[in-house]
Amino acid sequence: MTQRRKIVVVLKGYPRLSETFIAQELLGLERAGFELALVALRRPTDKKRHPVHDEIRAPVHYLPEYLHQEPLRVARAFAHCLAKPGFWRCLPAFLSDLWRDRTRNRLRRFGQAMVLAAEWPKGGEWLHAHFIHTPASVARYTSTIKGIAWTCSAHAKDIWTSPEWELAGKLASTRWTVTCTQTGFEHLRHLAGGKPHVHLSYHGLDLSRFGAFDGVRSPSDGSRPDAPVTIMSVGRAVEKKGFDIVLRALSLLPSDLNWRFEHIGGGEQLKRLQALAVELGISGKVVWHGSLSQTEVLQHYRNADIFALACRITADGDRDGLPNVLVEASSQALACISTNISGVPELLVDGENGLVVPPEDPQAFAHALEKAIRDPAQRQRLGEAAERTVRREFDHHTSIRQLKTLFETEWQAAQ
Repeated sequence: MTQRRKIVVVLKGYPRLSETFIAQELLGLERAGFELALVALRRPTDKKRHPVHDEIRAPVHYLPEYLHQEPLRVARAFAHCLAKPGFWRCLPAFLSDLWRDRTRNRLRRFGQAMVLAAEWPKGGEWLHAHFIHTPASVARYTSTIKGIAWTCSAHAKDIWTSPEWELAGKLASTRWTVTCTQTGFEHLRHLAGGKPHVHLSYHGLDLSRFGAFDGVRSPSDGSRPDAPVTIMSVGRAVEKKGFDIVLRALSLLPSDLNWRFEHIGGGEQLKRLQALAVELGISGKVVWHGSLSQTEVLQHYRNADIFALACRITADGDRDGLPNVLVEASSQALACISTNISGVPELLVDGENGLVVPPEDPQAFAHALEKAIRDPAQRQRLGEAAERTVRREFDHHTSIRQLKTLFETEWQAAQ
């Protein structure tokens, strides 16, 4: 069997409720026999944790989030790195990046890289970054300083809000990069000049945590006030999730329909969305649950009748890839309504296993909601088809096998 070397994984923050797909992958790699050391650029801010976080054995090392908060630590790291030939090889690349991106953030990433190089986890022989923006910047600089190969998992926001010059530079220095949607894959492959070291790998779902739904959903068609149809959504209250579109669509539904909307998640725009619900006159039908654990979210999937997420592309290019919550909801045979951006159409096909509408269109979203509310038989058909898709094509063991092969192939080549 190929020797399993220790992987140092650089993360934006850890643990985070909104990044269960990363925690799931970390646990999958450990179960596949890899030893991990986690390095986070920031400490956790969520008050809750998912059960998966407690199952991951890897130690977590936190870098200084802001360099001025730990000046002695940064100074010691600087002194340590000055004596390393890799520091002087890295310096021109950093200065070139700084010339194009003259920000404190750029200085911070180089400082964090020096701290990581100086405080390198014992036995670490490989470096991997989750997200190709800031974590990959730290990983790239550290890789050069330490003379250790690095790889990267790119996702969504990190791809579409990063300048192409920076993405191209990182892709040129990684041994391989994986990403989780076809659109992201095509974009990165283009920036990599067609080199074959960019790979498509869907995150998938740990189906042992999302067993098949064996209950019976309400046959309600929204006609009875005592049997409202439950519509739910999960996600941070940020612009790219399109929760304002969902609320506006709900406000456009005919008055004879009886429904209830439940939102799960925190986020900086939560109060603004709550105010919008009041402004639209629907606040009495909306429940805001805040952040919940994965186990609690699963129960809500099973209690709901429809899942709604109006993903959009924001002005700065930010967007979701393939939202994990859509995969989770689909795994519970829950009829999903979403928009045709990024990786959503790679999971949902309109009329076959979900309802998919254009983004930024509350009227179209409202029409899809009304169809689903009035037709419980259609909801059942779409939900069951979506579940089959997930269990056939989005089992996370597939992505773990892909990553395992990539790591082991590179290590064999390095021997």
